[in-house]
Amino acid sequence: MLRTCIARSESLALRTPFRISRGVKTATDVVVVELHEDAHVGRGECVPYPRYGESCASVLEQLAPMQARVAAGEPIDDLAQHLPAGAARNALDCAIWDLIARRTGQSVADRLGRQLPTSLAAAITIGLDTVEAMRAAAERAAGSPVIKIKLDATDAPARFEAVAQAAQGSQFIIDPNESWTIDTLKQMEAVVARHPVMMIEQPLPADDDEDLRGLDYSAPICADESVHTADDLDKISGKYSVVNIKLDKTGGLTEALRLQIAARAAGFQVMTGCMICSSLSIAPALFVASESDFADLDGPWWLAQDRADGCRFENGMILPPAPGFWGDIKVGEAAA
Repeated sequence: MLRTCIARSESLALRTPFRISRGVKTATDVVVVELHEDAHVGRGECVPYPRYGESCASVLEQLAPMQARVAAGEPIDDLAQHLPAGAARNALDCAIWDLIARRTGQSVADRLGRQLPTSLAAAITIGLDTVEAMRAAAERAAGSPVIKIKLDATDAPARFEAVAQAAQGSQFIIDPNESWTIDTLKQMEAVVARHPVMMIEQPLPADDDEDLRGLDYSAPICADESVHTADDLDKISGKYSVVNIKLDKTGGLTEALRLQIAARAAGFQVMTGCMICSSLSIAPALFVASESDFADLDGPWWLAQDRADGCRFENGMILPPAPGFWGDIKVGEAAA
């Protein structure tokens, strides 16, 4: 049996600059893992995130020993346990799921007993910009069921009102990316209460969010940077009511499913989220989103060019990739 593990970085251009409170980007840097076993190839993708001390170089360094383990014949199913939660393990774990589907002929959907949704509200994101630019972006996105608004502490009410007025009929997620204080959050409540806001996502820094404990607010507060894996749920209890599950944080589909089950059992609502990425990252996340309360999966929507046969977006809805793209068998492809 011929087996290899290949990892490479790629830079994917965006169709327009993307701004949040931490900065602006014109491309997203991803790492792709390919697991080859005879004629079968399993693929996974991750987005290294500097907020968590990750880069393409650091992720590739983490993945380098996996190549020797694969070549030495270590069982594919055991590889991901050697890596901590994070981007590197995500790409490897998703490649394992994909390879097993292709090798056995049993799709991920069949293994999980979950079918991909035929369509899903994707939460189209309005990046942080001037009031006028955000209003214009909201006008272009008007009609989308859910719009996510990136804010910081500067002119937050005016920026939010501009988007809300331009996209009446949509529901909103507000994401300050840890840039607010508790005072900013409280000052925004009157504005938030006037509009259909689904949640405020990670308003305070993850290491300084104790002020959220017991807070009675007009919209649910969602944990993003404050929760990575199921082991984090205890520390956020009483501060958040929604958990944002991202495969790049959990370290892949395996832990994302574990986190989803644990969060439900603990009484949290669940959102499936993503970084700016290609459809190769979104395909496995859709299996988590299929049983989530909310989805924020517009990563490929920002790309100048997504991967062939990837997800499609129509009127703010995400449609799954073509059959055979990830986690199943193409017509005419035989399992070993």
